[in-house]
Amino acid sequence: MKTGSGKLTVSLKMSNFYHRHLFFNLQFYGIKTNHMQRKEFLGTVLLSLPAFTMANAENPAGNKRSNTASFIVDAGKSRFGDVVKFLGVHPNDCKISSRDTGGQLSVFEYTGLGRVGPMMHIHFEQDEIFTILEGEYRFVVDKQTHVLKAGQTIFLPRNVPHTWIQLTERGKMVYFLQPAGKMEEFFILMNSLKERPSAEELDRIHAAHKMKVVGPPLVL
Repeated sequence: MKTGSGKLTVSLKMSNFYHRHLFFNLQFYGIKTNHMQRKEFLGTVLLSLPAFTMANAENPAGNKRSNTASFIVDAGKSRFGDVVKFLGVHPNDCKISSRDTGGQLSVFEYTGLGRVGPMMHIHFEQDEIFTILEGEYRFVVDKQTHVLKAGQTIFLPRNVPHTWIQLTERGKMVYFLQPAGKMEEFFILMNSLKERPSAEELDRIHAAHKMKVVGPPLVL
């Protein structure tokens, strides 16, 4: 774009809608108005861009804002008092809820009371991070196998098959899901089932929560 004898280059990231809207108006003014009117229009547009850009930078995904108040969750407790146990035995407490982070993050603490783990599965929309606090765990991520001890952390990218199994009688992990997705709802639903679901029902439940079972759990 030219103004007088100089050049002004606008290099800002805009949404497709805003970009199309701007292009339409530039065409309109190029046909219907004189040079002075175009100059005034461009000045108005350029003045409005910083506010538009800052608003999108503060909340790029359009999610609700994070909780503005700090909070503490006690040991052995979940964020909202829910009692959720993996396989009906192993505490799986939600410490930071998706409701606290506008859907961007959730944090769980798992206490393993035996040598078990989930089926091989895929998360289509979430990355996971596990930090081992107690005991030892074997993780299988695609074709790689890792044994983790207390103090170690593993990153599990979305769309990659993975699972884990506890190698010690007792273990504890803290794990993060980003974005939070529907994992809290998934755990609550699975915990509420009175009997083991069929393979078809299990597939349906996982699909509804943006996951897929792709193999059996690990065994020792």
